[in-house]
Amino acid sequence: MVTLSPDEYAVSHGWKELSTLLVTAGRHKESLSDQGQFVNDPLHRGSTVIYPSVSAMRNTEGQQYQHHTLYGAMGSPNQHELEKVMTLIEGGSHTQIVSSGLTACTLPLLAFLSSGDHCLLIDSIYGPTKRFSEKVMKRFGIEISYYPADITVAEIERYIQPNTKVIFTESPGSHTFEIQDIPALARLAHQHHIKLFLDNTWGIGIFKPFEHGVDVSVQALTKYANGHSDLVLGAVTVNSDPDWHLLRDTAIALGEVAGPDACWLALRGLRTLGARLEQQSISALHIAKWCQNQPEIERVLHPALSSCYGHNLWKRDFSGASSLFTLVFKSHIQTQQVINIIERLNLFAIGASWGGYESLILLTDGEIYRNFPNQLLTGSACRLHIGLENTQDLIDDLNSAFSIWRS
Repeated sequence: MVTLSPDEYAVSHGWKELSTLLVTAGRHKESLSDQGQFVNDPLHRGSTVIYPSVSAMRNTEGQQYQHHTLYGAMGSPNQHELEKVMTLIEGGSHTQIVSSGLTACTLPLLAFLSSGDHCLLIDSIYGPTKRFSEKVMKRFGIEISYYPADITVAEIERYIQPNTKVIFTESPGSHTFEIQDIPALARLAHQHHIKLFLDNTWGIGIFKPFEHGVDVSVQALTKYANGHSDLVLGAVTVNSDPDWHLLRDTAIALGEVAGPDACWLALRGLRTLGARLEQQSISALHIAKWCQNQPEIERVLHPALSSCYGHNLWKRDFSGASSLFTLVFKSHIQTQQVINIIERLNLFAIGASWGGYESLILLTDGEIYRNFPNQLLTGSACRLHIGLENTQDLIDDLNSAFSIWRS
């Protein structure tokens, strides 16, 4: 048996605990046919659903809130099975699978907000969510504003308006990885009769949103759930029937559906999520600690590091860590120098997404847009996603690239 250090255990034990659920979810021994069947569910492609009689078709009225196949544009058996599994992982009552992670962010905004309402977003929210809010929501008369990612919940209250209906947060924040006090933020939101949305993609399986008071949790299944960088998909989970009916009605009205092939691939990816992320989280921690000790690096933004903003909240609320973090370089190092480093790497591909089996690196200069000064971004920065490659090989690759400054 491999013995993990306390730090390794801290970032990986959530995945270990989740593994059995991921492998067995939806696979019930009592439902097996005497004729035998494949381990994985079959792929169901289709649009029209046919019925033996008019009365049988009419009997389906009202079943759009259940996992029934009524019409292709309202979901396939593969989508419904994925919805059940994601509900188990997130811990809510119902899940709507959608066509992308961004749609998972925008669908609940359209469902829960109306003209004249106000939406308060964390300043470190996923960039495309901010873009949608600015370019689309404002056109429909919805007010948008932001609060800094590095203030207390008590300070956030002054950003609430009488017409605030939604607070949309992300923890940890995109690129800068600030952890939010979600239980306290949920209490504040509910005191003002506000819905709390959380982009929980980094925390899939290791942060239980509804145990901490979240109303709507968003996942980009494109990333860790799939794990193989070959699909685009999202999920929205809620925890009450009224919220579910509003969300589901909006999805149907918009014609929002996820393709069965993508759902099937996501289900397959979820089965190995625990094993993949246990290894990737340990590797990421080792590499983050190594980066901390490099003379070119000002700081490493990784919630499992004690130097990271919100580290104590991470220890309290999360059962593990992810494999995504940011390097901030010393202020005298220019962007072009960072680009030179990135382009010298052999094992890190240059790419904007994350969550797959492959390691990635992304220059974030010019890509991080903030409405408030961010004290963490004191120099050029790049984001690393750690894949399943050998940890020492990745460190050697980084060390070789950094040597451009040391020769």
